[in-house]
Amino acid sequence: MPGPIQSIERAAAVLRLLARGSGRMAVGEIAGALGLAKPTAHGILRTLQGVGFVDQDPASGKYGLGSAMRQLGAGYLDANELRSRAINRADTLAARSGESVRIATPADGGVRVIHHVFRPDNSEQALAVGEMLPAHATALGKVLLAYDSELSAAVRDRDLPALTHRTIVDHAALGRVLTEIRRTGWAGDIGEYRSGEAGIAAPIRARGGLVVGAIGISGPLEHLCDGQLRFRPAFLGQVGDAAAAVSRDLGGAQ
Repeated sequence: MPGPIQSIERAAAVLRLLARGSGRMAVGEIAGALGLAKPTAHGILRTLQGVGFVDQDPASGKYGLGSAMRQLGAGYLDANELRSRAINRADTLAARSGESVRIATPADGGVRVIHHVFRPDNSEQALAVGEMLPAHATALGKVLLAYDSELSAAVRDRDLPALTHRTIVDHAALGRVLTEIRRTGWAGDIGEYRSGEAGIAAPIRARGGLVVGAIGISGPLEHLCDGQLRFRPAFLGQVGDAAAAVSRDLGGAQ
C-alpha cells in the first residue's frame, strides 16, 4: 500500500501554520518554523497560491490564508491527545535522566505545562501541570518561541521581565538565541527562570514537521551542567531522543 506523500504533508503543515498565526508570514519565517529549506517552502507557497489556498500581500510579500481556506481550523493537536501520545516517552526520559520531565504547548500567548513526571528520587515535589511558564526564560518556552510565530509575536510586543540575574531581557539577544535553537534543534536555560536550576528541551513535531509542543528536563544546575556551566552531553542526547521518539509517534519524523 502506498505511503504518505511528503509534499502534501508539508503543504498541510504550511496551511495549519498560517491558520493558527496572528498575521501574515514571510517565506523565511515559514521555512524556519517548519524546518524546511527556503526554496522548498517557496515552492509549496506558490503552488498553494495557484489553487487559491494562500494569497500574498503585494506590499509586504508575506503570505496568509486565501479566502477558500480561512476556516481551516486549529493547526495543533489537542493538548490531551499530545499528552496521551507522549506519556510513555516522558516516563522513559525521567527514568534515564533521573530528572523531572515536562511537556508544554503554546497557550493564551504563553507556555503551559500539560504533563509533568516527577524526578524519580522520592524527593518532595509539586505537580506543575497547568503551570504557565515564562517563554523567554525557560528551555521549554524558548523552543516554542523559536518555532511558533504567534507566540513569538506576543512576546515581541511586551517587556521581558528579569526573573534572575541571568534572564535574557533584551529582545535582540533573545532573537539570536532563537536562531541558534533553530540551528541546533534544542534549547537550554541555566538559572534564567530560577537560580540554581537548569533545563533542556527539544521540539515535538507532528505530520509535515509542524512543531506542536516541547519536551524537556529540569533539575539542579550542578546535575545538568559541568563546572564550566556547559550542559552535559548525555542529557542533551536523552532529551533529543525523547523528542524524536514522540515526533515519530505523531508521524512528524523528518
